[in-house]
Amino acid sequence: MSPFLLTRTLPEDATDAALRADVLEGLTRTPKTLPPKWFYDAHGSELFEQITELPEYYPTRAEREILVDRAGEIAAATGARTLVELGSGSSDKTRHLLDALTDLAVYVPVDVSESALTQAGHALIEERPGLNVHALIADFTGALALPETPGPRLLAFLGGTIGNLLPAERATFFAGLRALLSPGDALLLGTDLVKDEQVLVRAYDDAAGVTAAFNKNVLTVVDRELGADFDAGAFDHVALWDSANEWIEMRLRSRTDQTVKIPALDLAVDFAAGEELRTEISAKFRKEGVRTELSTAGLELAHWWTDREGRFALSLSVVR
Repeated sequence: MSPFLLTRTLPEDATDAALRADVLEGLTRTPKTLPPKWFYDAHGSELFEQITELPEYYPTRAEREILVDRAGEIAAATGARTLVELGSGSSDKTRHLLDALTDLAVYVPVDVSESALTQAGHALIEERPGLNVHALIADFTGALALPETPGPRLLAFLGGTIGNLLPAERATFFAGLRALLSPGDALLLGTDLVKDEQVLVRAYDDAAGVTAAFNKNVLTVVDRELGADFDAGAFDHVALWDSANEWIEMRLRSRTDQTVKIPALDLAVDFAAGEELRTEISAKFRKEGVRTELSTAGLELAHWWTDREGRFALSLSVVR
């Protein structure tokens, strides 16, 4: 095979159609919501990279620490010849796995961004001449079909992104992942852990205001793509801990009574002063809860590693 292949499984207009559907559904319900995936245009991705370097935002550093310390154990436990990464982005953290997986033949990064896949894929091939990269332009939250590649396969879903899904959505997602795996394959999952409320809230409401800008960027995306007239300055960033559900919520709170027009949808949306629009949940986990969710989908938790401060976990699960 060619060292770099790019396969599109999303129609060219899929992103626009999904945005329209999400905005229409989310802004006409009570309470109002928007999915967090719409944070990530080019500017939003730059802001998130800044967030990962903030002193308050520990998950990226904690997960990288585990990967550096445990990549050899992960490689030994899986013997993977194919590495599939969901939401691969720049594939930065993945390099620790690629270095350790000495029998690896193919890397399959999966992302909605063609430019990110192309840039990262070519860089990896240049760094590792023997590596084949088969990139997939796909939305991993939908039905996913993987290319034929040698097993065993290691499917990696890093960054704690699983926490952005509600419990019912996670159950569907894990069941879909199990359907992709065969005996001998494994799932490497990154999960942020329950901890002190103040630590959690600070991670999503930093002193420099970068996360606030990131949160408000979703309004800029809707303005640009759908001709809306959101004024980001008319909303305040809110981050709070829901102790009952054990997740962080990010919201945008309207400062005034206002009406936002979205011409592309022929829609006018009223906001009352103080009304909140939920833009993200970020669930935090406990080991037994992760074990139970995976087990329900037919996956057996085999290894559990945390960073030295116990803030974040990587788990390795196998087909049961």
